Amino acid sequence: MTHWTVTQSIENPTTALMEGPLFKAKCSSGKKGFIPHLDGKEGDQMTPAGTYTVRQVFYRPDRISHPHTKVKIDPLSPDLGWCDDPHHKFYNKLVRLPFSSSHEKLWREDHVYDIIVVISHNDDPVVPFAGSAVFMHLARDDFSPTEGCIAMRLDSMLKFLSMVSVEDPLHFIAS
Repeated sequence: MTHWTVTQSIENPTTALMEGPLFKAKCSSGKKGFIPHLDGKEGDQMTPAGTYTVRQVFYRPDRISHPHTKVKIDPLSPDLGWCDDPHHKFYNKLVRLPFSSSHEKLWREDHVYDIIVVISHNDDPVVPFAGSAVFMHLARDDFSPTEGCIAMRLDSMLKFLSMVSVEDPLHFIAS
């Protein structure tokens, strides 16, 4: 088992450093920094500090070759979304589009969701209003902040995916 840490920067609370064995990567994080995971709320734009595991990976097969990983991985398709409606029974879960309640489209024009790493945030059990769609995904070129996710460059993501396994803890640490 490998322990991975994502530590919030003291100098810039919307950036972080991810570290593991022989691995270091700059990351962007939530627009409003980090928050203890039990205090997080839907739409707060904060990265929930806590310990998680990787549940699943999705990738855009029209843009990226199948990444090498020991984690369950599936290709994205234009009909996939993620429910962010706290009143819906599929809150914080993968859904098929069209979907009548509030949701995030996973097939995007930009490249940030070309790879999505689903982590164990608010999923066992799912608690309404405690936050949804907190992923690891690709960073924008300027490392601009996210809505609460952790984002890194493609080369770093591919290296991470080649090393991580489902039992590895991911520690998101606030400064």
